[in-house]
Amino acid sequence: MSGATGIRVVAIADADSFVKWAAALLGSVPGLRPHLLLVRTPLTASVEQQRTALAGTTLGPRDVTRIGFAETATWLAAQRPDVVLLAGRGPFVRLMGRVIDTLEHRPVTVSGLPGMAIPAQRGALDYRRHTDLLVVHSHREVRAFEDLGRRIGVQTPVALATLPFARRRERMLRPERMRIDAAAARRGGVAVAERPPQTAPVKPPATDIVFAAQALVPVARQERAEIAAMLVRAAEAEPGRRVVVKLRSRPGESETHREREPYAGLLPSRVPKNLVYSYDSMSTALETAAGLVTVSSTAAIEATALGVPVIALDSFGVSKSLLNTVFVGSGLLGGRSEVVAGRFRHPHPDWLRDNYFHPEGESTWWERVERLVALRRSGALPARRVPAARGGSLHEAWHRASVLGAEDRTVKGALALAVGSPATRALTALRRRRPSSGGGTWADSSTDYTLEPNPFDDSLRR
Repeated sequence: MSGATGIRVVAIADADSFVKWAAALLGSVPGLRPHLLLVRTPLTASVEQQRTALAGTTLGPRDVTRIGFAETATWLAAQRPDVVLLAGRGPFVRLMGRVIDTLEHRPVTVSGLPGMAIPAQRGALDYRRHTDLLVVHSHREVRAFEDLGRRIGVQTPVALATLPFARRRERMLRPERMRIDAAAARRGGVAVAERPPQTAPVKPPATDIVFAAQALVPVARQERAEIAAMLVRAAEAEPGRRVVVKLRSRPGESETHREREPYAGLLPSRVPKNLVYSYDSMSTALETAAGLVTVSSTAAIEATALGVPVIALDSFGVSKSLLNTVFVGSGLLGGRSEVVAGRFRHPHPDWLRDNYFHPEGESTWWERVERLVALRRSGALPARRVPAARGGSLHEAWHRASVLGAEDRTVKGALALAVGSPATRALTALRRRRPSSGGGTWADSSTDYTLEPNPFDDSLRR
């Protein structure tokens, strides 16, 4: 887990999307050989999800250690990393931050979000306020989180990275097999591989429509049923193409967010033969994609990077609560009938630079990390400690048990959940009813951040 000027890096993660993001982000640093510590929680990626998440990155099975929460402090103390990337949902990041606070050799702590993060959410920043650096992936996100920090009094440094899944195809090709089509490059195109030898198998043209399913949006069963019906119509409209429903978890597996209305339960029992499910990585699914459709998945950025046209569904509106305001001005928004007709599109060039496709040289997050490591080694970087829970030790026990689920076997944790869960639900309901002032609401389209609790019923407990 060393390299890149001798810096030792460990990523601590649990859920599949954070495993994928952490491995891809750290794998983008030349010379770095990071290690991934998977902590057992109800969201922890299965071995199969781990394999899919690591596909195409520099990390392999030998670079991963699976561990229980109680063992993390001892493991980290023995490894003495210079940097820890805390890769998980907010409560997981805060819980691991408390572990970091117990270490004698304190690493630099970095956190971030695994995909598009517009709108910037108050909870996302507040749970990560104790980390030394927050990594985001577009100039627009930098502004949003800095504006949000000023509104709520959180001064966590924000750094820009290139979204790992937004790296253009030429970076994945071997240099000796690559050429640049100059005309395509002038149009914003991507590199293409040299023509294979005549003896090599010829790859069939991409024809699939890939649907990137999301757990959180849309929320309503009826709206998700309408998407399911759209997929059936798209398959029936052109039997010669596949319609691929790209899912993140197999039955019995968990994923980052709770899906209350899975598409498998909304599609009819008998569907066209060309409508299929896929649990492969998104990069694999896009290899045969003629178009990608989603509501607001980061897969839209991954597809754009590969030159695959996209439709970001606006059939249910464009709003913060659908997580699709980021696509305003992109030219990618479209309706269900356009999906059925296969009228996919590429983003407007003016939208790209501010939204995930900035020049590589503007991504300075790793340089920021290196400076923080130098400061920490010299004793000049103060520790940003997780503040004590306002409810004392019982509140801390509730928080730990909420994150760890059945992995927390303490009596105090069980008691805290019994007492704290009803109180937390009541407090959340009260906060959602309380009107916010001065903008920054989920209904306010004039800002790229929210001050209100998120509207999703998305508990960590499964």
